[in-house]
Amino acid sequence: MIQKNLLFEEMKKAAINGERDLVKKYIQEGLDQNYTALEIIESLVPAMDVVGNKFASGEFYLPQMMIAARAMSEGIEMLKPLLLPGQTITKAKAIFGTVKGDYHDIGKNIVKIILESGGYEVIDLGVDVAPERFVEASKKEKPRFVLMSALLTLTMPMMDKTIKALGEAGIRDAVKIGVGGAPVTQKFADHIGADFYADDAPGALKKCNGLL
Repeated sequence: MIQKNLLFEEMKKAAINGERDLVKKYIQEGLDQNYTALEIIESLVPAMDVVGNKFASGEFYLPQMMIAARAMSEGIEMLKPLLLPGQTITKAKAIFGTVKGDYHDIGKNIVKIILESGGYEVIDLGVDVAPERFVEASKKEKPRFVLMSALLTLTMPMMDKTIKALGEAGIRDAVKIGVGGAPVTQKFADHIGADFYADDAPGALKKCNGLL
């Protein structure tokens, strides 16, 4: 029997290294030792912060980051059915979409995976999302974050229109708005009144964590 602290540390290390089978093995060992699903998840989620730091420092590249995220996601999915009523693993809820006129989704999907692995519930609105759809989803889901992606310079103004639409709907102050995508900059984010800008998926996770 592995001591609790050591078991959780080895589980976290396996997640960072993207060793999915080993993550699941340690999760099962934890369950066999009567640790709760919530305990295990709470020990596992911080691994994504380590992965983000390794990516930022150049120690990890995108493929390694994604492999780690997949290992995390599979581990969390294994534990979700075992959570007791009223328990939650969600740090916060975010709605996310690529803005109207833009059909790129690879970057958005990467951010979604990283955020989910980091403990967030992400409502993916898809691509070509009109400002009205962001408003509608915000009213329905009551998220903490509204995240927008644009990969085309021509679609960037849709971010501004979406923020204005949220303001007109009276819900701008209830959410934190994050923007990103290849042509987006911090200067542009400041100009349109976004709460934060991130230039990659680990950056988005870090910014969201910092705003909780």
